[in-house]
Amino acid sequence: MTAKAKTPRRILLVNGHPDPRPDRLCSALATAYGEGASSAGHTVRRVDVGALDLPPISSQADFMAEASPVVAELQQALRAADHLVLIYPLWLGAPPAVFKAFLEQVFRYGVALSAPGGEKGLKGLLAGRSARVIVTMGMPAVIFRLLFFAHGLKCVSRGVLWVSGFRPIRETALGPAEGRDPRRRLQWLARARRLGAAAA
Repeated sequence: MTAKAKTPRRILLVNGHPDPRPDRLCSALATAYGEGASSAGHTVRRVDVGALDLPPISSQADFMAEASPVVAELQQALRAADHLVLIYPLWLGAPPAVFKAFLEQVFRYGVALSAPGGEKGLKGLLAGRSARVIVTMGMPAVIFRLLFFAHGLKCVSRGVLWVSGFRPIRETALGPAEGRDPRRRLQWLARARRLGAAAA
């Protein structure tokens, strides 16, 4: 069992499933994590990506441009948090396009990374924060890690969070998500609740 965190933390909790319905596993995991965190005294801000309308970045100019008011508010929530939780499903071996668009919009230069060409080179701007990445999938998690080397998870935990300065980054892979045993789902939700209580 995960021990509770001693100091209350500010948590940004992101449900990255394109379908934000509460019966979806990712949404249920986010709810369980949030309940555990709130019950332990942590402050939780939840974002359901599927309820947003964020287009993908289509050019370098877009990535460098001033963020829209919606994106700016999300960036402020990211800066204000000291722990980030990202929950999303694995689709065709990678994060869904809607969730990827969220990452592209929010983790821009000046927020997650220093702009290229600076004296100190590319630098992560979100140091001092920790993260948890939870990915669900149709295959067994052990196959995902051993046969596919967890690429659909590493592209987020290493390719986005690590380069932005997050430490530590903890990873959780859950699958198969569409199983017939309801006990597995209950066990995963209980685990998410414990992680939330510990802000881990």
